[in-house]
Amino acid sequence: MAGGLVALLDDVAAIAKLAAASLDDVAGAAGRAGTKAAGVVIDDTAVTPRYVTGLSPDRELPIIAKIAVGSLRNKLLFLLPAALALSAWLPWAITPLLMIGGAYLCFEGTEKVIEAITGVHHAEEVVEITDPKALEDRQVGGAVRTDFILSAEIMAIALAQLPGMSILSQAIVLALVGIAITVGVYGVVALIVKMDDVGLHLAQRKAHAVRAAGRGLVAAMPVLLRALAGIGTAAMIWVGGGILVHGLEVLGWGAIAHWLHGAAKAVEHVVPIGGAIAAWVTTALGSAIVGLIVGGAIVALLHLVPRKH
Repeated sequence: MAGGLVALLDDVAAIAKLAAASLDDVAGAAGRAGTKAAGVVIDDTAVTPRYVTGLSPDRELPIIAKIAVGSLRNKLLFLLPAALALSAWLPWAITPLLMIGGAYLCFEGTEKVIEAITGVHHAEEVVEITDPKALEDRQVGGAVRTDFILSAEIMAIALAQLPGMSILSQAIVLALVGIAITVGVYGVVALIVKMDDVGLHLAQRKAHAVRAAGRGLVAAMPVLLRALAGIGTAAMIWVGGGILVHGLEVLGWGAIAHWLHGAAKAVEHVVPIGGAIAAWVTTALGSAIVGLIVGGAIVALLHLVPRKH
């Protein structure tokens, strides 16, 4: 009886160790996957604040909450099952689908650059919306659509870091990555868009230094939001171009990727200090050029060609 109990306890201990090891594997994989997706996470953070710019301040946090819920829905209900299904049955389709998403990012970013240069806005319907609820719904919808593309890239990058794991483990890791990234991104976005309120609160305190800091925050917010809007636009073009370059390499057309890699290596050797950063900037600029070319072609196809008729 005692021997049986000891054997049972040994089995339980072994199972517990196996479970702990599995949890360690999942946690480690989630960390690696999240780190690999960090670049797209930064882009997502930069893009989102522009969707609440110009709206009522008391609706900023509710709007961000709606976008965050939509982002979680994108990741957990649509992209996670799709990623697992594609990985299991149609792995060859992942790259073309990512390239379609990358082309969309290039289009949206390039269109905004053209609008900024020419002053001609193609989305005239935004101006015509006077109902705050309708405008809010439109902004949330646009943010969630853009998030879908960025989330797809995040999930794809994360999935690529999980070779050899079971479907269940992959699902757990992707869910952890999706939740953690969503909470992190939209938590940071909420802090960014409410910095002016924090500044106003500090500006009303008695301490002179605190008041000065509060006024500085208030004054800095318009500049920060404009900078983030620019960063978000550049990020769409850069990330979209990078997706296309990598996709072409995977499909066997690696000339652009190889040229960018060679250029980055050459710059890294030439620059004595910060060579790795210079190499990264070179690759990013090359990807952005590709994104501008592709985005410009799509903009011309959708906007310029129809105007000739």
